Amino acid sequence: MDFSLSEEQRALQETARRFVGEQLVDVAREMEETDSAVPADVRKRMAEMGFLGINVSEEYGGIGLGNLEAILVIEEFAKISTALAFPIFESCVGPVKAIEHFANEDLRQRVLPAVCRGDVMVAVSMSEPQAGSALTDLTTRADVRNDKIVLNGQKRWCSGGGHSDGYVVYCRMSDDPGSKGVGAVFVEKDTPGLSFGKREQLMGFRGVPSADIFFDSVELPLENQIVPAGGFRQLMEAFDLERCGNSTMSLGLAAGALESALEYVEERQQFGKPIVEFQAVQMKLAEMAMRVEASRLLIYRAVANASEGLPSVFESSVAKCFANEITREVCGTALQLFGAYGYSKEFPMEQRFRDAWGWGIAGGTIDIQKINIASAMVGRRFNQRWTA
Repeated sequence: MDFSLSEEQRALQETARRFVGEQLVDVAREMEETDSAVPADVRKRMAEMGFLGINVSEEYGGIGLGNLEAILVIEEFAKISTALAFPIFESCVGPVKAIEHFANEDLRQRVLPAVCRGDVMVAVSMSEPQAGSALTDLTTRADVRNDKIVLNGQKRWCSGGGHSDGYVVYCRMSDDPGSKGVGAVFVEKDTPGLSFGKREQLMGFRGVPSADIFFDSVELPLENQIVPAGGFRQLMEAFDLERCGNSTMSLGLAAGALESALEYVEERQQFGKPIVEFQAVQMKLAEMAMRVEASRLLIYRAVANASEGLPSVFESSVAKCFANEITREVCGTALQLFGAYGYSKEFPMEQRFRDAWGWGIAGGTIDIQKINIASAMVGRRFNQRWTA
């Protein structure tokens, strides 16, 4: 068991750190102020650096590295801005991996190289007005009619909704109850019958557009099916990797907050000396560091144990739940150390604090992760439904 990164991994990590730190800090600030997504030219630069599709096969335009390498890069971007990291997240641990693992060759060839070139962004569309944590209650429906897939329904809380170029849509594809009837299809943004609601105004996640999605007899070729009815388990296996990406977004926020706080307390003086000299501050720094390091190790374990495949539900849920909880604590402590400066929009700490709360809701809430963990421990799913 080796807890050290390889020389190549450290070089990749340093390249990402320098790229975002030297070239994209002002971009991230503008995205936050204007609530605008990553500019197309910046996404292209990310692609040129090889950051989009790091762990996508070279056959489809990726770099062909492992999941851990993708996680290392996402963390460095998320230290500055999770909105800035979002295209990398989506291309490396998000819906793109479901397409790579489970879609037909035609769809892979159409979508994956375009994502890796920075030409296309793909979002996942799962939740509905009455189906969030109860994901198997989906009512958005896909039926095969005359050699076409016809899609009808509504989706909600889609990060990237209205902005992304394509959507991996979880939907009901048969009359079988619960998860047995759930599959997924790919829908391109300009498909007739597809429309979007007004953009959501969220507490955080500025720079990550979100909107309702409406499907009104949207016709798709049969090749746009990713998994058929009964493929819900496959989709959740891919989503276990997305949980690790969510965890890394939380980790990046916490790690960035810790780095900023450490720099600040060594410079800020009160009572004639830097505030790092005060024991109360030292205790806070140590507690923050312990949480960040523990979170990082849990994420690394989940992706390393998966090798080139997909993580287990237990390890990915533990990593996500822990990271989601500690980032709220660490960012809150860092904000307190900054005092009024932390509470001011002139500085990035309050942004981190707001964004930190969002990742514990997105991609499966903290409480749902705890249910997943307990289910994995006892080897069976728990029925959460009310019965008379």
